[in-house]
Amino acid sequence: MNVGLVGVTGYSGSVLYELLLQHPNVDSVNLYGHSQTEIKSLESVLPQLRRRANILPYDPADIMKNNQMVFFATSAGVTTELAKPFIDQDFPVIDLAGDFRLQARDVYKQWYQKDAPEQKYLEKSHYGLADFTSSKGTTYVANPGCYATATILALAPLVKNHLIDPTSIVVDAKSGTSGAGKKLSELTHFSQTNENLQLYKVNHHQHIPEIVQQLKLWDKDVPYIQFTTTLLPLTRGIMASCYAKAKPEITEEDVRKSFQQTYSDVAFVNATEGVFPTLKQVVGTNFCDIGYQLNPVTHQIVIVSVIDNLLKGAAGQAIQNFNQMFDYEPGAGLDLIPVLP
Repeated sequence: MNVGLVGVTGYSGSVLYELLLQHPNVDSVNLYGHSQTEIKSLESVLPQLRRRANILPYDPADIMKNNQMVFFATSAGVTTELAKPFIDQDFPVIDLAGDFRLQARDVYKQWYQKDAPEQKYLEKSHYGLADFTSSKGTTYVANPGCYATATILALAPLVKNHLIDPTSIVVDAKSGTSGAGKKLSELTHFSQTNENLQLYKVNHHQHIPEIVQQLKLWDKDVPYIQFTTTLLPLTRGIMASCYAKAKPEITEEDVRKSFQQTYSDVAFVNATEGVFPTLKQVVGTNFCDIGYQLNPVTHQIVIVSVIDNLLKGAAGQAIQNFNQMFDYEPGAGLDLIPVLP
């Protein structure tokens, strides 16, 4: 099939482009710039890809005429407007931005400081948490955020099975600098990030309401989470260290069973009791690796989740949703290996 990609120049977009080029069910990838009016060569903006392709001017009619679906890998606020003609035509879209992830318009406005999509368009979106839901039969997929993916996958077994005090969730999440995108800032300047650790957006990160929205679907008594984010002096990877108080009657066996039952048949999530993962084992792959342990003294459960923020946290999960949407093999295009050493 032919697919369109709007936003190849960003980190997630360029990784998604490479995945699509290697996907067995993709015949061609047509590139579009959402603010372009003239043709631009891909080499002029991404010479490292070594592809003699062109980025075409943005035209919804042209995209729908020459493709069977389209990916948007644009910044927040873009698809709120640009997605309308595609939704009106029920044309398949997978959106890597945050515009359609939150179902409450006022919550989006509060956390993104942008106007939310109209309610009638929001109601047509599907939150594509690919390891728990299927995009088959949907036409607009809101691909989850990177911090949200790592955190939700870590907490899902405990929240779904009501094993923890829902008011006790604390998340200490850390990310490489690629999670901040390409836009220049003092925070991500080499001299600032090198040999340094920096907290940012503490309890104000835009992925917080996305996480809470999903957790509430599993347990309506989850009121909030304590969420801290730290910038790591590395390029790729997220580690979410999550803590929650187990209910008094909960045992180690209860915790073990919850993770085993939740992830025994999930291809891209590996959960192990008492063995905590490192970033290097997932960077370059679409896997989420999880380690968990119940402290018998404090009765606290610690869960550590690691992902590649550009793959499992963005482009890789988008391919999972693509495979579900068109009934392809679940792992098609995702036979990836870690970046070693």
